[in-house]
Amino acid sequence: MKLTPLDIKKQEFKKVLRGYDPVEVDSFLDMMSNEFADLLKQSKDMNQQLVEFDTQLRDYRQMEKTLQQTLMQAQEASGRSIENSRKEAQLIIQEAELKSNQLLDRARMDLLRTKEEISNLRSKKESIVSRLKVLLNSELELIKALEVDDDELSRDLSKGSGKDGIEIDEIIKKL
Repeated sequence: MKLTPLDIKKQEFKKVLRGYDPVEVDSFLDMMSNEFADLLKQSKDMNQQLVEFDTQLRDYRQMEKTLQQTLMQAQEASGRSIENSRKEAQLIIQEAELKSNQLLDRARMDLLRTKEEISNLRSKKESIVSRLKVLLNSELELIKALEVDDDELSRDLSKGSGKDGIEIDEIIKKL
């Protein structure tokens, strides 16, 4: 039989001679009923807490399981990502090597063309220098010839008036 605080309060005993004092027994029963009510309330609260804790524990276990699955998926994704990154890096390196080889080939071709142009320009320079030397030599010979003629002309003029000699010298200087 399950006792309740009300059962304890309403409990009655037979009266016998030389028995316990009824007031003391009643007050003890009231006190015991109150204590029992408090204990029942505590027990009910603890049972409710226990149910809440069990629910929380199940939730936490479910979260732990979910977290473990998520962690495993993240590790797998990370592994795939690392592998993809390696492959992508390898492709980038191959493309860079191909482009660098193409650039080197173009640079070599440009170098060859530049060398040819330099060679052509040197040939043209030598030709121009040679023609200039010939031209300058002929001009020097002409100047020398003119100087000789000027000297003769100056001598001829100096025999005449001095004024005519100065005018001719000025004309020659202007030339």
